[in-house]
Amino acid sequence: MNETESEKAQHQAAMKRFRTEMKASGVATPWATAVKIALQSLRIRFGRSLITVGGVFFAIAFLVSVLNSAVVEQYLNPPEESVVIRGIGVGYIVSLLAQEPRQAWLVSMSLLVCVIGIANAMLMSVTERYKEIGTMKCLGALDVFVVELFLLESGFQGLVGSFAGAIVGAFLVCMSNLVNHGFAALGVIPWGQIILNIILSTIIGVLLTLVGASFPAYRASQMPPADAMRTEV
Repeated sequence: MNETESEKAQHQAAMKRFRTEMKASGVATPWATAVKIALQSLRIRFGRSLITVGGVFFAIAFLVSVLNSAVVEQYLNPPEESVVIRGIGVGYIVSLLAQEPRQAWLVSMSLLVCVIGIANAMLMSVTERYKEIGTMKCLGALDVFVVELFLLESGFQGLVGSFAGAIVGAFLVCMSNLVNHGFAALGVIPWGQIILNIILSTIIGVLLTLVGASFPAYRASQMPPADAMRTEV
């Protein structure tokens, strides 16, 4: 082992001991700190965050509009009795989508594009923040802290975009049916399933953002501190 490799090994060993001591002291990775840094990062990169939120918003709005349109159609314009589906819950949603494979395919593709967009945005964020990540790791931040940081950022964006998209998607479907069927539709629409669709779609949106950010977060956590500090972006 030459001198450079020896120094690198000593540096890594020293950093490992330092991180272990910081972890034992309980001050290296508090959730409150991770949340604060994540929110600050979102404020600093507000424009890019809006683009990511917009991608989630439109994907979830489309999902909710498809689900709620299928639900309302079953109640307002029921097909032949042999294929009428009634109920509430996840199984009911799956049954409706099974009847409309084309719609299910379009929804799947929109959600896949949403995940890819989130992954791309988070990878760009990691690239821009090499020195920031290196500084945090040199100060004792554990790998899990870096992962938490990026997952929290994506989770916040996913929550805002998913909930807003779900509300707007459900609202547009309701307004469309009011125009077509009048206020009498309000007494026929299954509001319980509509609300459940909003909740489930919001959860799906948040999970998708976490999936999309998982690889960028892992990549950031595995970044050697010394190399990150020397990187010019």
